[in-house]
Amino acid sequence: MVVALPKGRIAKEVLGLFSQIFGDEFQFSGRKLILEKQGFKFLNVRNWDVAVYVEQGVADVGIVGLDVLEELKSRVFRLWDLGLGKCRVSVAGQVGEEVEQRFREKGKLKIATKLTHLARSYFEEKGIPVEVLKLNGSIELAPLVGLSDFIVDIVETGQTLQENGLEEKDVILYSSAHFIANPNSFWKKRGEIVHLLHQLKEALPTERRAVISQ
Repeated sequence: MVVALPKGRIAKEVLGLFSQIFGDEFQFSGRKLILEKQGFKFLNVRNWDVAVYVEQGVADVGIVGLDVLEELKSRVFRLWDLGLGKCRVSVAGQVGEEVEQRFREKGKLKIATKLTHLARSYFEEKGIPVEVLKLNGSIELAPLVGLSDFIVDIVETGQTLQENGLEEKDVILYSSAHFIANPNSFWKKRGEIVHLLHQLKEALPTERRAVISQ
């Protein structure tokens, strides 16, 4: 079975789970991107690419944030919320500036984000016309220099926002890491996948365990 694992902020926690499951040190050595262990092949990919590998069937299963799944509208089975890497996708802007007031003043808002689909959907539901500007980093800078009115970004503690004179205006989505499967793989390898799912559940602290989706 092929498993896509994310790099980035939740990588350490995820690798820790597999170390418990296999009872052995579990890490990708050097710059290696593939690790084979006990009949499994693990792929070390960017968080944003996990869902793509699984959706395309290159990987049978993977672990990825709900924010990514919602942004990409990935056609995968969402089997379980691991509760790791909790964060939120929020609308944020300069302290004291409100979205509705700014909209009334301008008639159309500029929104900087890398989560373009989630941003457009949110403002469409609010009935607020927006121009969405795609940025890949330092999103917080955009409203400070006049590039955008507000931003839509991933927030964990909110410290970066505070340090730059920004604040959350609304939460679009609460996110955490999900265990996902390719639909075809799930039907072909259901037993193996469900077994791995139970192993992941047992490896988590009791307070993080949840009901497994059937």
